[in-house]
Amino acid sequence: MEMLKLVELLLTAEVYNRYNELTEDDIPKEIRKLLYNKGGINRPVVVKYDTAAKYIGGRIENVIKSIPFVDYNTFTKQIKLTSFEIATKWFAQRGLDLIKRNPVLAFYYQNYDSLNVSYEEAKKLNQPKYSDREWLRSVLAELEKNPETAEMLGLVRVYSPEDIRVDLGDVALSDEQVEEIRKIEIALEEREFLKRIGLTDIGKLLFIGPPGTGKTTTARALSKKLGLPLVEVKLSMITSQYLGETSKNIEKVFEIAKMLSPCILFIDEFDYVAKTRTSDEHAAVKRAVNTLLKSIDEINLVEDGVILIAATNHPSLLDPAVWRRFDKIVEFPEPSEKLRKRIFELALARVPGDFNIDELVSLTEGFTGAEIKLVVREAVLKALLDGRKEITQDDLIRAINDVKGRLRLKYSY
Repeated sequence: MEMLKLVELLLTAEVYNRYNELTEDDIPKEIRKLLYNKGGINRPVVVKYDTAAKYIGGRIENVIKSIPFVDYNTFTKQIKLTSFEIATKWFAQRGLDLIKRNPVLAFYYQNYDSLNVSYEEAKKLNQPKYSDREWLRSVLAELEKNPETAEMLGLVRVYSPEDIRVDLGDVALSDEQVEEIRKIEIALEEREFLKRIGLTDIGKLLFIGPPGTGKTTTARALSKKLGLPLVEVKLSMITSQYLGETSKNIEKVFEIAKMLSPCILFIDEFDYVAKTRTSDEHAAVKRAVNTLLKSIDEINLVEDGVILIAATNHPSLLDPAVWRRFDKIVEFPEPSEKLRKRIFELALARVPGDFNIDELVSLTEGFTGAEIKLVVREAVLKALLDGRKEITQDDLIRAINDVKGRLRLKYSY
């Protein structure tokens, strides 16, 4: 297997160097992550000893010596194929499974003898470069070199999908929420078709609901699910005390999202700027709202590769013109009995103990998802404090009562 992996790596580099129509997205993710340099992956790709060792997983001197068509230059630390033709024939006889999962090699081998290989099928199995942490870091490093774009980056937080810990499957969502997310997934896959038929104003969701109901968690989990970088901003954080600066900051946030496309732009605390305009407001405030509306109008998934998700805990404060800008308003209400049960099941899935979840659900009417997770956290910590790793039903019931007490204090002030 070590020989196969080394030859795969060398052939991938050689074929990629020979065919300019191949892009970084064609290089298998596990190989691509080893080849990133400043500015991405530049031709010609050169395979160094350290790169090969990382891919194969150990020292490779003996592997190199065992392959007659591979040469290692100890001075330059570069590994090369001495005969491309012999290497391709050797690999075709031994590495068909690897070829089928490697778009670069599938591109070359799809017309090679009678191999049943499809470049398009291999592409479907390979995640694009924008899902890579290394790709995002290289892009951000280039943007940081320019003082103007560096200033823009200071307004947002950017996450690689690989750095997001929550999976969409771990989020308790209603059937309607799942359907809307599926629509976005399909729209991302079918961008070219949607553009061809002129259906471009797609990919704008407004999440509404009380705090703790999963709006931010869902946006982050969607980033991981779709393999898209997440550009996150709280509107309260970009509001400036200087008149006019807020509007400029809003424009910069949308501009940086387009620079990092394809991505998800998640705007939290949306009501902070998108409030209903009144006649006695200062002109700068009205201008900020108008700038926000204009920016929303000028971005979409199909043409710009940006999924826009805005979230608010206070939808009643939003300007009426805001509502018309979104494809769909997705509600995140306090979870129903069915959803509370699902949240408990997910939160307790890896917690040792024997629980009556139906009883827990009946005791937590009105709890948000965040509050249910707080219940589980408190029960686990209290048990650990008592020297136990087995959690009991009583632990959870006591935690529920503790959280109810906190909520009473919260709402009494």
